[in-house]
Amino acid sequence: MTTFDDRENAFESKFAHDEDVKFKATARSHKLTGLWAADLLGKSGDDATAYAIEVVKSDFEEAGHDDVVRKLVADLGDKASEDEIRAKMAEMTGVAQAQIMNEAE
Repeated sequence: MTTFDDRENAFESKFAHDEDVKFKATARSHKLTGLWAADLLGKSGDDATAYAIEVVKSDFEEAGHDDVVRKLVADLGDKASEDEIRAKMAEMTGVAQAQIMNEAE
């Protein structure tokens, strides 16, 4: 194997790892946002966890986060605006990324 092949394999491995971390962070972020929304809806315990999983699953409807936002806007009604939901999602993205990175250490 040449040095070029080694570098190519290393690049492909890094890309796959980065995509895996990105996927996990996105799912974790949506779960955390779902738990926040569940609290606003008065859910706790297993009900809150089940609702958070529904939020994570809603992300598989289309690319991007708009499907999650639509679900949360519909579910939360006047409990949170779309801007508040988007702000919470952004906040939870940072939290999720930090959690994933700390788990990797």
